[in-house]
Amino acid sequence: MTARVVGHLVDQETVAARVESGAAPDWVAAHWRTFREGLLGERNDTPFPCFFGAESVADGDPLYTAVPSMTDKDALLGLGRTLLAYLDSYEDHSDRASLVTFFRPPAEPLSESEYHRALWHVLQFLHVHDPEPWPADIPTDPDDPYWEFSFGGEPMFPTCRAPFYEERKSRYCPVGLEITFQPRALFENLDVTADTEAGQRAREVIQSRLEEYDGVCPHADLGDWGVEGDREWVQYMLSEDDEAMPDECPITVTREHPKSDALLDARPGRATASDD
Repeated sequence: MTARVVGHLVDQETVAARVESGAAPDWVAAHWRTFREGLLGERNDTPFPCFFGAESVADGDPLYTAVPSMTDKDALLGLGRTLLAYLDSYEDHSDRASLVTFFRPPAEPLSESEYHRALWHVLQFLHVHDPEPWPADIPTDPDDPYWEFSFGGEPMFPTCRAPFYEERKSRYCPVGLEITFQPRALFENLDVTADTEAGQRAREVIQSRLEEYDGVCPHADLGDWGVEGDREWVQYMLSEDDEAMPDECPITVTREHPKSDALLDARPGRATASDD
């Protein structure tokens, strides 16, 4: 039997096998199928805008986990352990191995504002229980162009899909919250950061595809890390309704360490076979 997805770190082959065998919970299966279809399908005769992401899924590069709650302490501690395991192993798996995180949908539908709050609750929880110090070269103020969410000593870009997107279908997930964690080192290894020619070309292609795929202009908040005037935090979950977007980044970051000892010894390995 393949390893379970909920609460564990697994590869794409395992997710697909678990879903196709019927062993995965219905909500995990729905997440996987809509995620795969979203990244590998087309809309308005245009492929998914981020060709790096689409190619990585086509090649089976990402790693995956599923979290049974957006708020439960034990569930989020489990996510922290899984994220640490991912950071310890992703480079050995693939040079395009992001961590795709499926969250169990809430019992009742959430508004856009509630999804923004849910995202920042998850990120704040991870920061408070981070066993590693905040990176010395990353500012703690989200209003700094060089700020970026960090965990386990690694700066990363967590990008979201959620059910409230009606126009920006490139960010739409009909099931619930999805967060894809992408370490900055992943972009640097691919030589596609904003300060490289390859990175600038990639951005042009992605933005061109975005406009065709979504049928609307690329979001005004899209930008690049470290560029004056651009901010990272607003890009994690782009707004559909400007009034639903937080006015300020709803996370408090400090260098004080450790804040919690709950994950200090958390360096688990890959999942072993068991039931969901």
